[in-house]
Amino acid sequence: MRIILAPMEGLVDAPIRETLTGVGGIDRCVTEFVRVTHGMLPPRVFYKYAPELYNRSLTQVGTPVAVQLLGSDPHQMARHGVRAAELGATQVDINFGCPAKTVNKHKGGCVLMREPELMHEIVAAVRQAVPAHVPVTAKMRLGYDDRSMGVACAQALEAAGAAEIVIHARSKVDGYKPPAYWEEIARAREAVKTHIIANGEIWSVADYWRCREVSGCDDVMIGRGLIARPDLARQIKASQQGKTVPDMTWPEAVALVREYATVLQGWLEDRYVTGRIKQWLNFLRQGFAEAEALWPEARKIRQVAPMMACLEQRVILTDSRAA
Repeated sequence: MRIILAPMEGLVDAPIRETLTGVGGIDRCVTEFVRVTHGMLPPRVFYKYAPELYNRSLTQVGTPVAVQLLGSDPHQMARHGVRAAELGATQVDINFGCPAKTVNKHKGGCVLMREPELMHEIVAAVRQAVPAHVPVTAKMRLGYDDRSMGVACAQALEAAGAAEIVIHARSKVDGYKPPAYWEEIARAREAVKTHIIANGEIWSVADYWRCREVSGCDDVMIGRGLIARPDLARQIKASQQGKTVPDMTWPEAVALVREYATVLQGWLEDRYVTGRIKQWLNFLRQGFAEAEALWPEARKIRQVAPMMACLEQRVILTDSRAA
């Protein structure tokens, strides 16, 4: 009954993986995608997206991290899968789920679900090239134009040797609009023997159990729900044991954002750090009333210090009301 932190381009970077896995409950992470085109990428690119490679592909608390590749050339994808394994990747994941227009325009991500034969070629090439002890996995949606390709694409990936398949319960056209079609994941799961992991629209403990019931999957991948409620995985783990744990408070959430910002400042200029904080804060609005209340002011701030002062002010108000 594993909980996997989903890859989210431009948001779920290494610092946020460290922060969220430190909260507890997350069993595995996947990096933002490494885009594979024509040339061979140097090691520094892999380390940029997966600095956990320096630590045996683990976060500081010991959570495994898979390296995700995105591309459409089977030969190049195989070469980069080998390079990832040489650098220490303990799992190579392949992205067939990204719905971004720029990615799909260049024949990457979800658009490949129009061509299950090519999906098969890519996974088969990577599986053949990568050492046998390194699992090759894949993430996909239910289709591109509609939700009719889930079964065919899952079967193609199984035949190619994918060890696991994550299925986001929407098509590309669906984007991220509710609902998630968990029942369609069940159809694909029943059509293959490969282990299927459900993904999409899990925002609460109740959503988790409903997703498992409808999809029939034991394992789930959560993206936006874990960004909005950093303690969601911990809450779910407690529920698996018939227990409950106290909800994360706003001061605790701000402490996480502060930790995240501190790490990012070692990587990026202030304006980019503030941009990442705003992205996270925008999701936190769905989990915390305090984030919603400060959003109109925070969205205008361009520097890290004033941003953190804004968040801290809300913490002071919260503490004073509690007293």
